[in-house]
Amino acid sequence: MGKEYKENAEPDLFSETSEQSRARTRAIRILGNRQLSSREMEKRLLARGESEETAMDTVKWLEDIGAVNDSEYAAAIVSHYTSKGYGVARIRDELFKRGIPRDMWDEKLERLDDVESEEAMLRFLDKKLRGSSDKEELRRATDALRRRGFDYEDARSAVARYLESIENTED
Repeated sequence: MGKEYKENAEPDLFSETSEQSRARTRAIRILGNRQLSSREMEKRLLARGESEETAMDTVKWLEDIGAVNDSEYAAAIVSHYTSKGYGVARIRDELFKRGIPRDMWDEKLERLDDVESEEAMLRFLDKKLRGSSDKEELRRATDALRRRGFDYEDARSAVARYLESIENTED
């Protein structure tokens, strides 16, 4: 009876270990492409046929070894999109889309400086308008700032500052 129990238990243990190993290898390959959140990794593993339990175990393992870190990933997303000139609303959308836990948003978004946002909007307007003060182009540029995640009042203020700056350069 003891031998029969042992024979039946070993294949299950081997199968479980093999499944974990396969999932971990798959996860490492996925991470080779780009950094991911724990939620994104779990979704990718599930999409590739891993069981929910194996996917969750693998994500936990990746977190334990530091290969997946949602806090660092959130900071990287905020930094990347800020440097590209996007506003808080757009960055928040990216964080949500990537499955970053909401409690990490505020911490990372609080670090955004109003001056950085203002400078980003002015750089965008300079590039987009190239010294133009045409009303229709200004309206389109304001709409573009809104699509980039800036609120309406901030976009209007940036357009006003832009107009002041081009008037001062004409003098």
